[in-house]
Amino acid sequence: MKINSVKSKLDLDKKIIDESRDYAKEIVEDVQKFIDLRSTSSVERAVLRLFGVEWYSEEQQLPYVNIIVDKLINDNLISRGSTYYLVNGLLRTGLPLKEFCDNIVSGKISFKSIEPLDFEVVKKKAMDMALSSSEKIEQNVVKRNQMIKDYGEGQPPYLYLIVATGNIYEDVVQAQNAARSGADIIAVIRSTAQSLLDYVPHGATTEGFGGTYATQENFRIMRNALDEVSKEVGKYIRLVNYCSGLCMPEIAALGALERLDVMLNDSMYGILFRDINMQRTFVDQYFSRMINSFAEIVINTGEDNYLTTSDAFEKAHTVLASELINEQFALKAYMPQRLMGLGHAFEIDPDIENQFLYELAQAQMIKEIFPNSPLKYMPPTKFMTGNIFRGHVQDALFNAVSIMSGQTIHLLGMLTEAIHTPFMMDRHLSLENAKMVFKTMRNISDEIEFKKDGIISNRAKKVLNDAHNLLKEITKKGLMESISEGIFADIKRSLDGGKGFNGVFIKDDNYLNPFEKIFIEKLKMRNPQFS
Repeated sequence: MKINSVKSKLDLDKKIIDESRDYAKEIVEDVQKFIDLRSTSSVERAVLRLFGVEWYSEEQQLPYVNIIVDKLINDNLISRGSTYYLVNGLLRTGLPLKEFCDNIVSGKISFKSIEPLDFEVVKKKAMDMALSSSEKIEQNVVKRNQMIKDYGEGQPPYLYLIVATGNIYEDVVQAQNAARSGADIIAVIRSTAQSLLDYVPHGATTEGFGGTYATQENFRIMRNALDEVSKEVGKYIRLVNYCSGLCMPEIAALGALERLDVMLNDSMYGILFRDINMQRTFVDQYFSRMINSFAEIVINTGEDNYLTTSDAFEKAHTVLASELINEQFALKAYMPQRLMGLGHAFEIDPDIENQFLYELAQAQMIKEIFPNSPLKYMPPTKFMTGNIFRGHVQDALFNAVSIMSGQTIHLLGMLTEAIHTPFMMDRHLSLENAKMVFKTMRNISDEIEFKKDGIISNRAKKVLNDAHNLLKEITKKGLMESISEGIFADIKRSLDGGKGFNGVFIKDDNYLNPFEKIFIEKLKMRNPQFS
């Protein structure tokens, strides 16, 4: 993904930026010590999916991976991880993967009945199997790069557009038409509340509320459709879905296997906005980000949501503080900055005088602080009304800020945001709006400077200083305690509360996850900064 270069115009204090990063690093290192001791049911299910366990039990109405991990939990075996028992069972029985899993799911074979082999024997076989499985993901990276080379791609800001009918086949029609109209990135919104399901639905789905279920088959269908239209329009069209929620690592694995290009993945979004247990989320985001990094998938974080529950003018600094924390969590998962699509949004009340200047200050500041990251810029939503004409103007202002500050991923605003899920014509109008603004203002960023100690410059400095002070405060309390006090988005969450807490467990001394080891070794080779 191309990232526009940025010229420093705000005269931001580099010392304050560096100190803020140091605070964020200290905050995350404290949490990482907690993460390293733990795994979760969703991490173990992701591992099984990476090994190729993709089947579904019609009788039990659950994916095999859920049934298998639940059996390990019920037999008090989970602390060693799903890998050991899967591979030990395959070695002891000599059965093919599908047949062995069939027997476990049906109850014909139990893990407790299988005599354990020496750990090193199982580990060697597991590493061989994981290396073979990881090759498919590496092949997807090669294929994506080749398609971009063959077809080309759009130029930033990339036009990111959402489809959300509930029916994957109708989504395909809308996605292909959007690509023909100029979209560069297509996001398939998940069905409402899928993030709270502790399993991944199976197969192609034709019903959903407010979106379409994220399933492996749906990923496959949309990937094929976008590859087809990429050839037609002469540019590679990227595909987005969501690996947040209770199945974060699993959906990351499915995205890697089916060659998605961008995935929504945040270290705190699920805690704050879906009341998912913070221990579960912190552990899950670590492995999910490692998968995304290995698959060269750009992540999108969710700081824009903070401004829907707290005031965008007063709490702008919480967005920057969270982005710095998200950056450090991603680095811990061996993700280079070029894959960190940190999120921000155009959400200040339009009745505020000089709103445009404050929005431009925020966007330019974030671009200057994260010059090597493909930032994702979100459109106005909170102050959109049923007045579609005013809404279209708000979107045009948002488009102007994006091109003026050199953003990378630009999620299109919809004039009907406050009324209904957008129709195809709404999307077409939004594409026309953005394309016109971007074309008529293409090089404006190169032409403008900001007045020293003017409104824009002073606003950016204030937000940076406030973020610096906030991060300093969090280092004293710790991130988990700070979240429990409602420091982000004015939402309080407890350490042991929320959904999914019972899926967190302490690792055994002989815990085994070969994919983590393989991914780390290969990511260090690809990215010298981690070696």
